[in-house]
Amino acid sequence: MEPQEDEAMVLELKRQVEDEDLNLEQRVSLLNSGLNKVLNTAAVQTDSRRLTHVKSQLYLSGVLSHCVLVLSQDPRKLRGNWSAATTLAQLISSCCVGAEPGRRAEAFHRLFLPSVMDGLLSLAGELMRRDEGVSLLRKVLDSVGWLLRAHPRLTAQVLSSAHYEQIQMCDDVTVSLLCVQLWIQTCSASRDFLSRLSDSSVMLLLNEAVGQLAVSPDAAVGGASVRLILLMANQQEQRVQPLLLSFRGLDSLLDKDWKGRGFDQDVDQLIALLQSDRGRRSQSQADTERVRAACVIQAAWRSYRTRRRVKSLNRAVSTLQRRYRARRRQQQQQREAQQWEEELKYQVCLRRQQARRKFHQKQRQLLQLLPADQVQPYLQECERRAAVVIQSSWRGFRERRRYNDTQRHTLRHTHTRTRAARTLQRAVRHFLQKRHAARAPPIPPFWIGQKGLTDSRRVELKRQVEEYISLHPTSRASSQECKRLHEEVQLLILSELQRGEEERRAEQRMEALLAHTHTQLELLRDAPPLSVVTATDAESFLSPSGPVATRARDAHNAVLQASRLPWWRTLGETAGVDKFNHAHLQDLEAELGGLFVGGSTGVAELSEVDGLDL
Repeated sequence: MEPQEDEAMVLELKRQVEDEDLNLEQRVSLLNSGLNKVLNTAAVQTDSRRLTHVKSQLYLSGVLSHCVLVLSQDPRKLRGNWSAATTLAQLISSCCVGAEPGRRAEAFHRLFLPSVMDGLLSLAGELMRRDEGVSLLRKVLDSVGWLLRAHPRLTAQVLSSAHYEQIQMCDDVTVSLLCVQLWIQTCSASRDFLSRLSDSSVMLLLNEAVGQLAVSPDAAVGGASVRLILLMANQQEQRVQPLLLSFRGLDSLLDKDWKGRGFDQDVDQLIALLQSDRGRRSQSQADTERVRAACVIQAAWRSYRTRRRVKSLNRAVSTLQRRYRARRRQQQQQREAQQWEEELKYQVCLRRQQARRKFHQKQRQLLQLLPADQVQPYLQECERRAAVVIQSSWRGFRERRRYNDTQRHTLRHTHTRTRAARTLQRAVRHFLQKRHAARAPPIPPFWIGQKGLTDSRRVELKRQVEEYISLHPTSRASSQECKRLHEEVQLLILSELQRGEEERRAEQRMEALLAHTHTQLELLRDAPPLSVVTATDAESFLSPSGPVATRARDAHNAVLQASRLPWWRTLGETAGVDKFNHAHLQDLEAELGGLFVGGSTGVAELSEVDGLDL
């Protein structure tokens, strides 16, 4: 593809986007598909400058400006299509990195890039308020970090942005951790990132890290903040250490709140860094006099040495010139060697990328040339080789881990044996000390006086004890009182049981009467008309033997079913059944006119009277 074709694709995308009939969702979808197509087409080309040219054309044609305008629209118009907006933000950030605006460079850096950053932060603020937008927020913050690594001057805008302050003030631990990880990744990816920032930007970055330590209780956020401060101190020690001294009480905060949270080594390192700076600051006044004295001595020595050099000016000038030329020649050689090394690295990377691209193109062509029935075996062979490589790597990792575990187990066993030996030795020494102390003669007392209590003292103490007992009587009852209470409780329980037995008897009597009544009612309800009544039917109504037998059979079945129940189901019923005697059953039988009440005795009597086999 030629540059003219790239420009044609960019212009076609611009023409499609400028269509006024499209709504916001259609514009976002069109921009995503168009930018992906243009960038992917330029990325597969062998010429690395093609992608830079395409990005520059996207900016110069106004497509990127239109993307920024789309991101700055009202978020409610997206109608929940946050994934497409996140993809568009990633594409805009990718296009801004590596673009060469040419004559419009000043407008690109002063106007366009801040508007892009503001749009990204506004989108991140909207995603922060959504419950399902954590993964999308991570992608947007990655785009922000990528843009910051390419253009560090945007750091001050990010740290002072109102959208970023809203993200920082979020109570969600995940959002706070993403903010801290953004700066850690940015500082780690580019070692000269902090050197290109102003002191105010570095101070704002330190304020964010220290603020997370003071506000957030989460261990992950605290560990990330400590690592960020240490990373900044390691990269820019001369700038960061004086700024850290303005945070008074930071060492005590770290020692009190963040010890024992899983990253004690980083905390101890940061505390040592703070305390060393303060120690040097406290000694600075004492060292001022020494520096001043050293300056006087050095000035005297330099004046003496200068006077000596003036005397031999010609020799000094020639020596100076010779050393200067040698130094300049050495620097020139170093620059040439460095340029040669950089050029070599660039050529190696470029040729490696070209070789990889040619290999993939050749592989694609071979796949196109292969017959259809051989494509699948070839792909399976590639998968098998990849699986062999993965398996070999995994086995090597597993064996190394197993070896490390074996070494760790051996060290742990040795440590356990050493501790056991120390424990035994400590116990033996303690035993020997006690034995030696037992054999030693007793030490006479160091005081001389009366042994025991005198009679007057004993009487006085007894009187005090009796007065205390009379003022503070005990709440415990005597044994006689306990026995009396026990007897009263037993009498109450006995009376309650007797009353319960009488109530159960009354209930059984009532149930028997109700059963007799129900039986009579059932007979009357099922009786035939008087016109068809026979002598047998009349006899059945006059004698209750049949209904009594039926009732007895039902009662007998109920008793059998109750006997199969668990013991705890019959606790409230056995007491009443056992209390029935033969005389009571006879009274009920006489009162009810031969109706069966219950039990084996009633069944036997009814069988003898009526001659029925129950």
